[in-house]
Amino acid sequence: MQYNFPCNIVPDTTEGGWGYLVSFSDIPFAHTGGKTFKESIILAEDCLVVALSCYVDLGKELPTPSSFQDGQELLTVQPVIAAQLDLYTAMREQKVTQADLAQRLAISEKDVSGLLSLDYCTPIGQVAEALRAVGCDLSTAGAAA
Repeated sequence: MQYNFPCNIVPDTTEGGWGYLVSFSDIPFAHTGGKTFKESIILAEDCLVVALSCYVDLGKELPTPSSFQDGQELLTVQPVIAAQLDLYTAMREQKVTQADLAQRLAISEKDVSGLLSLDYCTPIGQVAEALRAVGCDLSTAGAAA
């Protein structure tokens, strides 16, 4: 799956408005903002990862990005995070538990939890190995997810 999410960045026009407001139409609870447009983009990228992490932590299906519209900014998650999200999706679709994956990889469930944690700097090689354990690989994970 491609993790390209459009977001809206608009000037804060409320009384005392101080910068820009960011929202994601595909993720209703994801909001942030910054003093400058550039700062808002940077914070929006972090906000997107945190929001997607909430879906993973709650065991929920990931939102499908909507089509990009004029006036929006398109944000894409980093490749290792996309691979982690593909792993999470493949596990959900195949009903592979963290315990199942731990057994397949001969690692602890805590280590599997780390593989799925978007706030942990997981080496891409470890995610690739986990993807192979669920029948995917980095080049086809998006197609299988």
